[in-house]
Amino acid sequence: MGYSFKTYNLKFALHGIAVMVIFGTLTLGCSPKVNQVEPPIENLENFSTTGVQVVPGQWWTSFKDAQLNAMIEKALQGNFELASTWEQYRAARAVVKRESSFLLPDLEATIQNAIRRPEPDFAGGENFQQGLSASYEVDLWGRIRAGLQVEKFRAEASLWDYQALSMTITAEMAINWYQWLAANHQLDLINQQIQTNENIIKLIKARFGSGQVRAVDILRQTQLMEATREQKLLIESQMASLENQLAVLIGQQPQKEWTFIPDSLPELPELPATGLPLELVRRRPDIQRAHHFLLAADRDMASAVTSRYPRLSFSLEGQVRSNNFRGLFQDWAYSLAGNLVAPLFYGGRLNAEVDRTEAVKQQRLYEYGQTVLLAFQEVEDALVQERKQLERLEVLKRQLDLANKTSEQLKISFLNGLSNYLDVLLALDQEQQLRREFIDGRLNLLIIRIGLYRALGGGFEAQRKIQQ
Repeated sequence: MGYSFKTYNLKFALHGIAVMVIFGTLTLGCSPKVNQVEPPIENLENFSTTGVQVVPGQWWTSFKDAQLNAMIEKALQGNFELASTWEQYRAARAVVKRESSFLLPDLEATIQNAIRRPEPDFAGGENFQQGLSASYEVDLWGRIRAGLQVEKFRAEASLWDYQALSMTITAEMAINWYQWLAANHQLDLINQQIQTNENIIKLIKARFGSGQVRAVDILRQTQLMEATREQKLLIESQMASLENQLAVLIGQQPQKEWTFIPDSLPELPELPATGLPLELVRRRPDIQRAHHFLLAADRDMASAVTSRYPRLSFSLEGQVRSNNFRGLFQDWAYSLAGNLVAPLFYGGRLNAEVDRTEAVKQQRLYEYGQTVLLAFQEVEDALVQERKQLERLEVLKRQLDLANKTSEQLKISFLNGLSNYLDVLLALDQEQQLRREFIDGRLNLLIIRIGLYRALGGGFEAQRKIQQ
């Protein structure tokens, strides 16, 4: 009889837990639905310009630069800031798992052994106790489910944070790399210009001996040469700084010696297709991050609203107790209780919390709209800047051609004694400046294109192995 009695009570306890779970599951339908939101912008206009080239999954491959591809691959795996953001996402996923546990009953087991004096009675002597307890809050109005959805949306926002940072790091890698290549070209050009200036100094010194030039002309030419050498020092410092930045982006020590192979600046790829504005909204990581924060705020408000409604919870406890271990499992004592709590007066703080979450939701909505507008602005700015930069490069080409011809003619005129050396010096200085400006112009064109790829949301999704 004792065995069947214990079995009956154990089955009753398990049955009570099952009833709590089933009842809670049936009431989940009361959870408020998620409100889908669109950008608070009416009549989305198409972008002013578009190309036909689809942005590749890894946008930087458009430049066909093997060194850049290899460095970006290292950065996506080794950058510490990126790894830190990934751990932030993993922490957010753990919070989701934690919150989901509130949809299930809490089970606890207790074991106690105590010795009490005096003896003999039930309270005295050696006392053994074992028990099992369960508690469960029924999610009548979806409050717990809304809290879980809040953390899910925040976790998704954290993942979009990671995607946005990946986009930033790849863009910084490309910009720093092409700045280094441009600086290397500038260095080669300046070395040539220094050699040219030294040759001219030798020439005018020889002519000074015959009285054909003044001493001030030698000083002016020497000053130009020293100014060019100063530019060389600045560029060498810039190259060292860029090398350090590239190393840190990859996740390596900047003091480590790196070997970068100089190469020519790539040609500008074809203009990518900008697509529709709504496609950009769905693709850009920062916009999706703002969108998920808005959805989380919506769920926060739903949770605050349902906090004003009654709460229903159940508790089940089973316990065995005896003065000796052999008689421990002879009898069971259990209790099943229900608890209904309805908020009556809280001094207005529940309504205040609803007002607060509603205001936060509106704040997130406006932040979402602002993020969308800024994204559109970045695309339009990049399109206009690229078009104007291409026109500027054409103007620089014509200026450089004219400056080169002017400088050559003035040199011939000076050698024939038909012009003074100041005109030659000014023309030479202008030509050398234009050559450096043209390299900077090509670099700026590439930086603008990188900005356009970034503004369009790239087209790739950086992922790491998710540790379960």
